[in-house]
Order: sequence, then C-alpha cells, then structure tokens
Amino acid sequence: MPNPIVAQTRIADLGGPRIIVIGGGFAGLEVVRNLKHVKAQVVLFDRHNHHTFQPLLYQVATSGLETSSIVFPLRKRFSYRPNFYFRLGEVKHITPEENTIETSIGKVRYDYLVIASGATTNYYGMADVQRHAMSMKTIEDSIQLRNHILRNMENALLTENEEQRNSFMDYIIVGGGPTGVELAGAMAELKSHVFPKDYKELDLSHMDIHLLEAGPRLLNGMSEKASIKALQYLTEMGVDVRLNSAVKSYDGYSLVFNENQRLVSRTVIWAAGVKGNPIAGLGQGVVTRGNRLLVDDFNRVQGFDNIFAVGDVALVDGDPRYPQGHPQMAPPAMQQGKRVAENIEALIQKKSTKPFRYRDKGSMATVGRNRAVVDVGSFRTQGFLAWYIWMFVHLLSITGFKNKVFTFFSWFFSYLSYDRSNRLIIGKPRSEETV
Repeated sequence: MPNPIVAQTRIADLGGPRIIVIGGGFAGLEVVRNLKHVKAQVVLFDRHNHHTFQPLLYQVATSGLETSSIVFPLRKRFSYRPNFYFRLGEVKHITPEENTIETSIGKVRYDYLVIASGATTNYYGMADVQRHAMSMKTIEDSIQLRNHILRNMENALLTENEEQRNSFMDYIIVGGGPTGVELAGAMAELKSHVFPKDYKELDLSHMDIHLLEAGPRLLNGMSEKASIKALQYLTEMGVDVRLNSAVKSYDGYSLVFNENQRLVSRTVIWAAGVKGNPIAGLGQGVVTRGNRLLVDDFNRVQGFDNIFAVGDVALVDGDPRYPQGHPQMAPPAMQQGKRVAENIEALIQKKSTKPFRYRDKGSMATVGRNRAVVDVGSFRTQGFLAWYIWMFVHLLSITGFKNKVFTFFSWFFSYLSYDRSNRLIIGKPRSEETV
C-alpha cells in the first residue's frame, strides 16, 4: 500500500520534453551531466540519494577510508541546474505503450527514458552461497563487511576452541578480478600492519586469506604480464591464491570447491561476477545474456525508439570487438552515458545521431602498498609507478573536491603510518556473527 505522504511524485510539467534517467551510478550521472545544455526537464530516480564511487568500496570495508570519502549527494551534484529534478524512489515497472514508469512514489510520464539501473551480484544460481556469503556492491555492504571483519577479530579473542577461533580469523575471497585482487591485498595489509597492534593476544600466523578464482589466471581482462605480477604480489604478501577453483556451495562455515575440497571460514566475500538489473515491463525478448538489456549501437533498447539503456544493464549488439558485451566497468558505462546524452539532444533538435563505439583506455588494479599493475594500450607497467598511476586516476575520478582531498590525506596518512584509522563497528551484527 503506497505511503499517503509520498503517493505522488509532484514533478511539475514544464511543457517541454521530459528525460527520465533511472540510476545515479557512473552511467546515469554521465547522462545527466551531458544534458546540461538541453532544453528539457531532466529527472533522475535512484533508491539512494547519493552516488557511490564503487571502485573504492573495498577500502571502506577494510577500514582504509571513511564512507563519506566515496559518496556524494546527487542533489548537490546538480544543484546549479534549474531543469534538474531528483526523486528518491525505486522504479518498479515501465509501461512503454503509455510512456510512463511506475515507482515507489507514483507514476511519471517520460518522453525519453534512460535505464542506468546497473548490476547486482551474480551467485550463478547457488542459493546457499547467496544466503551466507557477503557481497560488496553498495556502501551498506562495505560497512557491513567492515563490521563483520572487526567483530570476527573480537570474537576470536573470546573463543577458546582453536578451530572455532581460526574460523573467525580466516577469510575467503571468491573471484580473481580487480575487486577480488584489491580486497585480498588490503586484507593482507591489515594482517601485517594493523591487526598485530590491535589484537596482541592473537597469534596472527593462524589468520589465513584465501583467494579463489575459477579460471586459470587472475585479472582475466588484463595482460598476461599483469596477471602473473598480481599473483606474485599476493603470494609475497601471504595470500593463498587458488586458481581453477570453482565454488560449489557454502553453508556459512564450510566452503566446498572443485571435487569436494573444503575450506573453513565464517567469512566468504563474493567478488565473482555481476548480472544486469533490468526494470520490468519491456518484455522478456529484450533481456539477454547476463540478465542485460539488448540494445543497438545507439544504445536503444531493442524494439523501442525512445528508451535507452547504458552501463552494466546494457549489452550492445553489433560490436565485433565485444561479442559478449562491453566490460561491466565504469569506463564503458561513462562513455555510453555521454553518447546517449548527445544523441537525445540531437533527437530533440531533429539532428542525426551517432552510434556508440567504445574506446578502451586501459585497465589497472592495485594489490597493496607500492604494488599495482597497469595496462594502457601497449604500455604495461607494474610496481610503484603503476601504484602511483592508479592513485592519480582514482583521485581524479572521485566525485566532489572535498572527497578528493579527504581521500588523498587518508592515503597519505596510511602510507606514512602503516595504519588504518577507520576501524569502527557501527550497527547491529549479523545473526551468524555471534560466538
């Protein structure tokens, strides 16, 4: 039953075209940003009132950054735009024959619709893994994971049984992509530099960090050299990397992979993949591989002229370089968002539109202090220079000047002190965290 206080969206009809953007992630923000000169009403819907810089979620989870460093209010981001409107709500259904969307705060009409609803964690049909493992897609996930890690250490102090104590201290990360590699490196640094000071009573030689990857190498989207170097770095840092290791089940205590091999841990962090998060109402025929919406090379959803999809939820059909779709990462999402905004402006002005062509500007991942890998075209580098490049690019990409400054000083302090100051437990524990 709708809340009577928010039963309608109360968006004034200005008489001109109305462009609705669903989702305030990288793609959605880029659409709105590039519509600043368009004579149209731009309405952004999101379930949260902030944009999250997802590449650094793992640093919040491992106490390296405060939450405020990587989130930015959506209203503040476009407060200078008189034609911009934001509504906090969830879009539940699209009715294309009426050009309307049904949301948690009412029904809204659109002239052009851009779906930038992103992706959700893909557990590949394993319900028990979904029930017991921890994901890292939102700021709430990261805070919960940070709480969980710190409570585990507190619980380990109170546990006399050695197997039980080790289960609190051992961590399993599933997925050898950038998120899994970066998280494993950050956990290894906690073990080496932070936890020995905080938990002097514990023998941290019994703290194990496992990284499981179903494929034959780490960082599958990067060069072979980057993959080999990332494996070397993690091994040097004490991470147990297991390649060709596909997870079969997890009951909250025992994880089974491959042919009945087992690892025991209270914490499994799932970084093994994502799937699209489409909105209902467009018909099953447009949902394709990876639960993504099939779009043409103008990012128009198949069968619709005024509905576009961008970012992780979209699979561009017809790009021979990416037959499985573009990588579900920020750079393709932002490039798609910019091109769609330009094309919508062209449609309003009755001009010709341009197809989307992804320009791969490279990939990078950090493994820890002075350790990173960078691939940019034919340029390959690892180690300190790569780490410096990684930091520079991420600082530039964070939304908000204050956030850039806070992040820089947090990194600078951590580099000098080998410390991570944001070791705070906030909120109630998950039920399985009790001893």
